[in-house]
Amino acid sequence: MAFARTDFWRSNGDDDGALRRSFWRKLRRVVAQIPFAEDLLAAYYCAFDRDTPLPVKATLVGALAYFILPVDAIPDVLPVIGFTDDAVVLATAIRLVASHIHPAHREAARNALAKL
Repeated sequence: MAFARTDFWRSNGDDDGALRRSFWRKLRRVVAQIPFAEDLLAAYYCAFDRDTPLPVKATLVGALAYFILPVDAIPDVLPVIGFTDDAVVLATAIRLVASHIHPAHREAARNALAKL
């Protein structure tokens, strides 16, 4: 499948590099604590897919930024409920753009999780 072989999620030198680095840094740190890691990664891959429409990218990048930002409605350091607000924001974003998150995004997410 051409999609899986392309580097659509690789940085291309623009301003999203900081977001990408922060995302991966935080994901590695908390992956064992969040049950929605696969959805989060699928949203990430969809957001940085060159074929994803700009409004969809904006929605997903907003949800990903909320996951990364240290300022939360519910602090992430709280056990059990710390990622509840992140999950709600992500679930809402995914529902809005679900038709754009393709099986290839989910496959890339599963592969990335297997490597973490």
